Amino acid sequence: MRLRDDLYCWWILPFEEARAALADPRLSRDPRAAAPAWRTDDRDRGLEDGSALATHLLTLEPPDHTRLRRSVTGAFSAERVERMRDRIQEIAGSLVDGFQDRGSAEIIADYAFPLAISVIGEILGVPAEDHRYFRQWTSNALPDGPPVPRPDVYLKELIAAKRRNPGDDLISELIQEDLGETELLSMVFLLALAGHEGNVALVANAVLALLRHPDQLSLLRSRPELLDPAIEEVLRWDGPMELAAWRFPTEPVTIGGTVIGAGEPVVISLAAAHRDPGRFTAPDEFRIDRADTSHLAFGRGVHYCLGARLARVEGRIAVGTLLDRLPGLALAAPADQIRRQPSFVIRGVHSLPVVFSPGGH
Repeated sequence: MRLRDDLYCWWILPFEEARAALADPRLSRDPRAAAPAWRTDDRDRGLEDGSALATHLLTLEPPDHTRLRRSVTGAFSAERVERMRDRIQEIAGSLVDGFQDRGSAEIIADYAFPLAISVIGEILGVPAEDHRYFRQWTSNALPDGPPVPRPDVYLKELIAAKRRNPGDDLISELIQEDLGETELLSMVFLLALAGHEGNVALVANAVLALLRHPDQLSLLRSRPELLDPAIEEVLRWDGPMELAAWRFPTEPVTIGGTVIGAGEPVVISLAAAHRDPGRFTAPDEFRIDRADTSHLAFGRGVHYCLGARLARVEGRIAVGTLLDRLPGLALAAPADQIRRQPSFVIRGVHSLPVVFSPGGH
């Protein structure tokens, strides 16, 4: 694919090639491994531009990646996530309480975003009154209140406050780790944004998929034990991550019979891999009782998503609560009018209006 007259990238589309590439140590996520044409290009590359917020797990390789990941692994362990289940359920239930009697809601603003940011906010120790900042940082909406501080400025002040008054939260724990100031700032920024943005999209995509497929929604209502495989099918069929992060070969590699030179940018299309007819039967069909629910939505290898367990638990609780509490749940707008977020990476919806029987009747 041509990015500019003198700059290209390679796309990896088939499932098996994508699966292998995700775990290939020769494909580095560190932008410093990129060819000169990439590094000197003046395009805005967001977190990959070497800024103060870019020294994090998405752009580093071992041994630095190993050291940084070790500092946060415990916070997302199976035991810690399981202990959070009741609290996640409590938050989800409280949010539904807020709109159940209306008979209508907007799933993103009323439910998916406040749920996701409340969960990761409590893990990190972000004050509840500041949660709105994260919505502003990750959306194109105009502020509806006082000006929002820049993320680096806000997080520096938050970390400084935690140094003065440590709490029972992940930021306070990270301050005790052997991290540089830039590493600490970048880690908190990554966890805050990655810890809610993808989960918002997962919940919204799951609700949209089920409402667009009433036969599958009916099946799930009749067989609630299919909730777990339903979430896995959403992750395959319409997962939050359409593309994996850029990769740059540290040496020439052969993928699918094609030699890719060192430093040439590579994009792994998770969406294409998940619709590979050579891997899945009827891949374009949404089936919550699909026998093979394997997917690459959380990556593979050393960069496997740190928050995969949390995302699964949060998604299951969020969708299950809506189905339990909102009979008659349906889209409030035609499916073809539901707008997607203008993002090259996160595949989510801009808004998702729904209607249901008020009061749970």
